[in-house]
Amino acid sequence: MIGAVTTTPNAEPLWVEARPELTGGRRVGVLLSHGFTGSPASVRPWGQHLAALGYGIGVPLLPGHATTWQDLNTHRWSDWCAEVTRAFERLVAEHDAVVVGGLSMGGALALRLAADHPDQVRGVALVNPALATRRLDVKLLPVLKHVVPSFPGIADDIKKPGVTEGGYTRTPLKAIHSFMQAWPALVGDLGSVSAPVLLMRSTEDHVVDDSTRTILLEGLGSGDVEDVALEHSYHVATLDHDAPAIFERTAAFVARVTT
Repeated sequence: MIGAVTTTPNAEPLWVEARPELTGGRRVGVLLSHGFTGSPASVRPWGQHLAALGYGIGVPLLPGHATTWQDLNTHRWSDWCAEVTRAFERLVAEHDAVVVGGLSMGGALALRLAADHPDQVRGVALVNPALATRRLDVKLLPVLKHVVPSFPGIADDIKKPGVTEGGYTRTPLKAIHSFMQAWPALVGDLGSVSAPVLLMRSTEDHVVDDSTRTILLEGLGSGDVEDVALEHSYHVATLDHDAPAIFERTAAFVARVTT
């Protein structure tokens, strides 16, 4: 049955204790969020790389993910925000400094945290974040979501052969519409994002177009924005050819903004 429970390995949340002896005696935490219809599996290697350097890692499982697409269709943006906020509050309570980041919708969630908690977020690391789209069929979602439950899936946009993120094969329309409805408010609040930002964007992405990059570069309140092109990966770049570069750049970024 389409949308059956995923058998993706490593879809469970990831939590790793900080090792301050590796980070100059300070406990530094990093929250990473996966994207829409995905799971922690898509960002787990990213988190594991940072954990090996001594950073405390939190990768929550967003409600409705790693179950079925029908389950995801019962959840909304507020549910995903609540989950990452719980993870963020846990990291803040246990660490001296916290950096947030994410892939695709996870990037939008990280930006939401940075806008809402500018005094507690030390940096924002983004991989192909989604805040806009040029797709014309999106305008029909308010009607279509009541008629058609799902569209074909958006998972596994990966250039590297033989790699899968294990996301859903269908895109639930009520859930995705909820995410898109949150975009205007988040875009309007980008000026409140004062922390340094590392923006890593694939030059060829079949899920998120480059309109988000333009919005971020024009709207972010931060005066410290690194704009990095990923030339060898598609949307799920954290599992693609550019993954090592993403991990290394993020590590250097975290070290810089938390020193």
